[in-house]
Amino acid sequence: MKLTDYAKKLGITYRSAWNHFKSGKIPSAYRLESGAIIVPEENLKLSINKEKKVCIYARVSSSQNKENLNSQVKRLEQYCEARGWQVIRIIKEIGSGLNDHRSQLANIISKLNEYDYVVVEHKDRLTRMGFNYFAMMAPNKFHVVNESQNEAEDLMQDFVSIITSFCARLYGQRKGKRKTEKIIKELNEDK
Repeated sequence: MKLTDYAKKLGITYRSAWNHFKSGKIPSAYRLESGAIIVPEENLKLSINKEKKVCIYARVSSSQNKENLNSQVKRLEQYCEARGWQVIRIIKEIGSGLNDHRSQLANIISKLNEYDYVVVEHKDRLTRMGFNYFAMMAPNKFHVVNESQNEAEDLMQDFVSIITSFCARLYGQRKGKRKTEKIIKELNEDK
């Protein structure tokens, strides 16, 4: 079969298939005098078995960063393509990394056995705090592309996350206090 057909059957781009051929990852594939690249059928079976099936998870905190969300997905797709991984699902989510009620993330976790990896750009794209719980829950399932090499940077990010979390809770309490006052007022009026 031609290289284009090989790429389609694997669900990868022609460029990825070309890179595989060029680097010698497709055994017994050869080029005709016309320039066409031919891949024997048995290589398709081998490639499908070796291919990692991944889910890309991209997240931004607010809808104002929607452009960043799309570029994040694009970078992750390119990374997976370069690794020879087959992207079978792309999840985009807008919400705080501190929010533990993100429906898209919950959906991924419930279907972890469908993927070899869940690929994220940074740990904080998955969650602002508690990434190690994810890693313990499903060892080797979460693949972080850009791991922080700097302990101080990690510490600073955690500090900012904690402050943000407390601020969100504080403002939530104020709203709850006003609600409680309103309920008390309504009860007093009913008497």
